[in-house]
Amino acid sequence: MSETKTSAPDSTPAAGDEDLGAAGSQLSTAPAEDAPNLPSLGVIGWARWFWRQLTSMRVALLLLLLLSLGAIPGSLIPQTGIDETKVAEFRKAHETLAPIYDKLGLFNVYSSVWFSAIYILLFVSLIGCIVPRTWQFVGQLRGRPPGAPKRLTRLPAYTTWRTDAEPEQVREAALALLKKRRFRAHLTGDAVAAEKGYLREVGNLAFHIALIVMLTAFAWGQLFKSEGNKLVVEGDGFSNTLTQYDDFKSGSLFTQDDLDPFSFNLKNFTGTYEASGPNKGTPRIYKADISYSVGADGKDEKTTIKVNEPLEIGDSKVYLVSHGYAPVITIRDGKGNIVYRDAVPLLPLDGNVTSTGAIKVMDGYRNAKGEREQLGFQAFFLPTYVKGNELASQFPALLNPVINLEAYHGDLGVDAGIPQSVYQLNKKNLKGFKDAKGAQVRENLKPGESMKLPNGAGTVTFEKEIKEWAGFQVARQPGSGWALAGSLAAIFGLAASLFIQRRRVWVRAATGSDGVTVVEMAGLGRSESAKVPEELGDLAGILYEQAPGAPDAEDDPAESEASPDPQVVPAEGAEK
Repeated sequence: MSETKTSAPDSTPAAGDEDLGAAGSQLSTAPAEDAPNLPSLGVIGWARWFWRQLTSMRVALLLLLLLSLGAIPGSLIPQTGIDETKVAEFRKAHETLAPIYDKLGLFNVYSSVWFSAIYILLFVSLIGCIVPRTWQFVGQLRGRPPGAPKRLTRLPAYTTWRTDAEPEQVREAALALLKKRRFRAHLTGDAVAAEKGYLREVGNLAFHIALIVMLTAFAWGQLFKSEGNKLVVEGDGFSNTLTQYDDFKSGSLFTQDDLDPFSFNLKNFTGTYEASGPNKGTPRIYKADISYSVGADGKDEKTTIKVNEPLEIGDSKVYLVSHGYAPVITIRDGKGNIVYRDAVPLLPLDGNVTSTGAIKVMDGYRNAKGEREQLGFQAFFLPTYVKGNELASQFPALLNPVINLEAYHGDLGVDAGIPQSVYQLNKKNLKGFKDAKGAQVRENLKPGESMKLPNGAGTVTFEKEIKEWAGFQVARQPGSGWALAGSLAAIFGLAASLFIQRRRVWVRAATGSDGVTVVEMAGLGRSESAKVPEELGDLAGILYEQAPGAPDAEDDPAESEASPDPQVVPAEGAEK
């Protein structure tokens, strides 16, 4: 066995060398940048230059960065499409900034001209970059690894030894070994050419294609989305039409015909809470039992909606988002006639469901003089009342419910045609009921108790029945499945492009001047990676066992028998 010879690549190329030829061609599909021919630039030349810049990867990354930066104002500044009330409040509080924001489109960031321009340019850039790279990669897959360069010693990883085996035997052994290691390999001249790691470029292309899928899905979702909220008291129902929602917002291309036809009734709401410990008051069970039907003639079906377990009907999802109480209130006039009886939903103020709201009697009431009048009551409800603390409930469950009512009479303002909240009392044209001492009438009532209004104006009864209400959000977000698929594909594609190394290996076996076969092995990677020398050393060790080294004429046979396995010398700066 002869001593194995190792060689390091030259640090500088020799003059007149043709570099590495086809063997050193790019190990990726990144387009080569040609210097523009400045003297020939005209309209077409400048158009081509602009297109090349737009479809370059660095411009795509810059546009992606601009898109991310452009989304920041949409998160910090109130948006008209999300909450017009907050936008109106912002305008009143910032009279100087508001006109500037209007001109810049900062109250409608995602539908503004500049944001749409960035979005569209990013689409064009990604598509223009990916399409030619895809065709180039397909061409690489259909072709074969390039043949070995003339001087393998110029490659980053290189080793050589002499053997008594025939060149054909060495090449056949090398071909079988490389194919076994999942290289694409073939014989070309006196060498075997092999290449591996194509999944790196597959991952790179998949990542950028996934970006396009995600951007398309997000755009589609924003254009056709809808989201509405509805408060439903136990025993009441909801039909999926625009007039039934308490509030509703949608994308610019959404139409009423896109609503899924369904309806449901809230049969029962169940909520239980931790009674002690550090998590006291935290919900343990939070569910709404409903019956629903799909379409005009659909059969009633029963189901339970829980937090994070929505009901899915078509493209719509019905989420359980809030909960509260609706005390049943009965109001009678001075003659004992019932003018109002209903469950009044009150809005929670804290985690213990301390609630507030308004009771409005708009029609049917006459005062002691027989005059038509309207009644209003400011309501404050505590599910668990503790004497001495009338400001807040001590627990969210109905352990000791008390309602505090403040009575008014006059004009509620509902006939003026100006919209107002059903949960707030407009006291502008109302007068408070006064007791014998001239103080505002205000009382705490427990279930079953009544409050008498002064001067025979009637009574208000807090019935023993206390209903619960549930707040539902009906959301329709088309494209969410594609966005999720695109996100997962982007993650796997990015991982493949980062961790898979594309590399080429050549094995040349030729008869030397003294009649002994000279074996040369070399490797080339896309980047300076320790994997190429390590992998080449492993391959060389296996091939060396099949084609062992031959003794040199001047070598001592005893020393040759003790010669080491081939060692690969990496390029300067690379690890061994």
